[in-house]
Amino acid sequence: MPSKRESTKIKLNGEAYALDGEPQSVAQLIESLKLKPTRVAVEINREIVAKAKYATTFFQPGDTVEIINFVGGG
Repeated sequence: MPSKRESTKIKLNGEAYALDGEPQSVAQLIESLKLKPTRVAVEINREIVAKAKYATTFFQPGDTVEIINFVGGG
């Protein structure tokens, strides 16, 4: 019986957060949080991730992640 892969634990916007199963990309996390990629900025370990790299940037255990969601208003 295959063993279930352990979740990757990160800190997301100051809170503990577990990413289940396989390695997860920034794009996958944004989708799972139901955010629009064009309306967010993502920082991992105090470095901004370029939008063009969301699909190819994967989280490592212990990463500190900040996601800022831009909301229009008026």
